[in-house]
Amino acid sequence: MSLVPTFATPPGFLGLPLRAGGAGIAIAGIPLDLGTTNRAGTRDGPAAIRRASRMLVDGAHPVTQVDPRALELADVGDFALALGDLQGSLALIERQATAHEHLVALGGEHGITLPLLRALARRVGGPLALVHFDAHCDTWPESFGQRFSHGQPFFHAIEEGLVDPKRMVQIGIRSPVEPEIMAWTLGKGVTVLSAQAVHEAGPASVAAGIVDVVGEAPAYLSFDIDALDPAFAPGTGTPEIGGLASWQAQGILRRLGGLDFRGMDVVEVAPAYDHAEITALAAATIAWEYLCRTA
Repeated sequence: MSLVPTFATPPGFLGLPLRAGGAGIAIAGIPLDLGTTNRAGTRDGPAAIRRASRMLVDGAHPVTQVDPRALELADVGDFALALGDLQGSLALIERQATAHEHLVALGGEHGITLPLLRALARRVGGPLALVHFDAHCDTWPESFGQRFSHGQPFFHAIEEGLVDPKRMVQIGIRSPVEPEIMAWTLGKGVTVLSAQAVHEAGPASVAAGIVDVVGEAPAYLSFDIDALDPAFAPGTGTPEIGGLASWQAQGILRRLGGLDFRGMDVVEVAPAYDHAEITALAAATIAWEYLCRTA
């Protein structure tokens, strides 16, 4: 790490060269932030996550002994978006996602998850199980009069039958929420684990509960970086105190290796509010943990 960086180092995640695809797992940036409701700036998230991922190229994972750079990976660059058009951008994301059998998406706001789930559920042929780390439940039917934003992806995913709510687990929830929104979420069968519950139970117990809910169903992982406490991830648009520590998130993810994950995203990194790249590094490490476990 002390060597002088060379000009035009490959710009992809983990220093991978950018290429069109053709690998078992594609990594794509989705720099969308048209649907943010607080601080914008997640359009710069993919670039920041890729930069921070250079800290993860020294060798194999300390637990799994997997070096993800030896896997069938391709960084396919950033997805195209429709300038100023949220609905058009969601349609473009869905169309581009269909080209990849297994996608790791670097966001971008959490609204990108909806078109990714649409594409994957169609590929799988039915609803998916969902493991969702977040400070917010993201099951609001609207935000400020709008039906689509980063607060609605899982409302639509449930309503459209993209996910099976009885096989859906939300981890780290702690933001203010209207009682009727949480009642709707729980009424659909979603398992909601508050951040306080995670602190009290510990990673091993939380992971065991996730495995029990998801079972053997094809699953998707969506990780909003604001699931972490702002002490560990200040660079996000809607921070909420009392969140997970980085080690807790790692401890949970490292115990989910038996689940049948078919794709994932890590979202809501807003570098303008970051400090010393700690949020971008946390997001890069979450994706790295996923790759090492998926292998």
